[in-house]
Amino acid sequence: MSLWRKKSITKLLADADNSETGLKKTLTASSLVALGIGAIIGAGLFVRTAAAAGEHAGNAVTISFIIAAVGCLFAGLCYAEFASMIPIAGSAYTYAYTTMGELVAWIIGWALILEYALGAATVSIAWSEYLNNLLGGAIPYSLCHSPFETSAAGQHGLINLPALFILLMLSLLLIKGTQESARVNAIIVFVKVSIVLIFIVVGWKFINPANHTPYIIPDNAKPVDLGNGKTFDYMQSLRNHGWTGILSGAAVVFFAFIGFDAVSTAAQEAKNPKRDMPIGILGSLAVCTILYVLFSHVLTGVAPYTDFLKAGKEASVSFAIQHYMPGFGWLATLVTVAILAGFSSVILVMLLGQSRVFYSMSNDGLIPKIFSDLHPKFRTPYKSNLILFVFVGFFGAFIPGSVAGDLTSIGTLLAFVIVCLGVIIMRKADPDRPRPFRTPFVPVVPILGILVCGAMISSEDPTTVITALSWMVVGLIIFFTYSRHHSNIGIENKL
Repeated sequence: MSLWRKKSITKLLADADNSETGLKKTLTASSLVALGIGAIIGAGLFVRTAAAAGEHAGNAVTISFIIAAVGCLFAGLCYAEFASMIPIAGSAYTYAYTTMGELVAWIIGWALILEYALGAATVSIAWSEYLNNLLGGAIPYSLCHSPFETSAAGQHGLINLPALFILLMLSLLLIKGTQESARVNAIIVFVKVSIVLIFIVVGWKFINPANHTPYIIPDNAKPVDLGNGKTFDYMQSLRNHGWTGILSGAAVVFFAFIGFDAVSTAAQEAKNPKRDMPIGILGSLAVCTILYVLFSHVLTGVAPYTDFLKAGKEASVSFAIQHYMPGFGWLATLVTVAILAGFSSVILVMLLGQSRVFYSMSNDGLIPKIFSDLHPKFRTPYKSNLILFVFVGFFGAFIPGSVAGDLTSIGTLLAFVIVCLGVIIMRKADPDRPRPFRTPFVPVVPILGILVCGAMISSEDPTTVITALSWMVVGLIIFFTYSRHHSNIGIENKL
């Protein structure tokens, strides 16, 4: 059996057009843009900005955001071409299946679990942290942290119950229906974008120019006293200063852009995907990039970036407001509420994306049929949503957020690389296929996307890379022992 057998685009589109048995088409261009913004603005902006500034890029975290955005733009243009040409649930997995064959499709589908499932878990952990901050620490440490975490006071985590709670609520909402989920998401997006704009406008008045000097962490940066006899030395690693620090910071804040590609997983539920998918993907990416650069500039101008090494990391925005913006304590509370809502929309879209990838993989026979079973009334993959809740809930309840977040980024970068490569292959293999949206300057744009995303993968922590490779080994074992023998294409070829 060939490892490179491909799906027919013509047959794929014909099967997807079956409105009686397929997913329900309810999404418009505006709801797709809102889905993208809902997935993008969340944990990455409110948590990862502080981590990238404090540990890697300093004030130049704004440049890190721009680098990450450029990589996403190249990939986004490639996603837009595929999404308009092949408006099918499954995103990069489906694109790889039609261009590079079954083995590569499986690898990317398996990698997308790192992006969407672990992305949802990471954000649920951040949601829990902010909820406890809003409640003044009322939730016991043991009930809102993983067993692998210990507080400064020596308290041990046991299980993250708030993370489990929000994952359950949003899983049930997704089972109810995509349109209902999109409406809730649109409301949340309006609220959190409004709060981000308020912080930028109000915070601009509190920017201290001295905090932006030097802009890039210099080679002679002094160690930072973290208290309790601990220090952080920027010179211990190339990943923590200068332009290398900016690049590693880009790999960290790249997590903040995860989401625009999740729009492509909902292509099969769009009313006019050929027109609306490029708008949803590129529109949400453009809006969020502008907000990110302005937000990070204000945050590092209000509070010295070294503060984010020792305090305020989990709730960096609230920390900056409370300590450096006197008289605006109410804004800190409002920001926390908005962040909770924002995190909820991110989790919602991540869970949506993962269930749609599983839906496509299941329809192809690569994973069990249970993942593509649709609810008789709501026509949503409800069994997949429930199984995902158990899987994602495990990570949300028992794994530290930093571990899940790094794995999420590397899984996404791998998906971007394959999509960019797929555009080049598809232009040569099927040049006459109608393309409602065409990626400009091919192969230059896809190659640049591969290079930028590849550079960010290389700047990831070695432990993260090894863990991701181990995950891929497990995936390949499943492919060769189950998926390859149950593949619909393989079965059809035998007949």
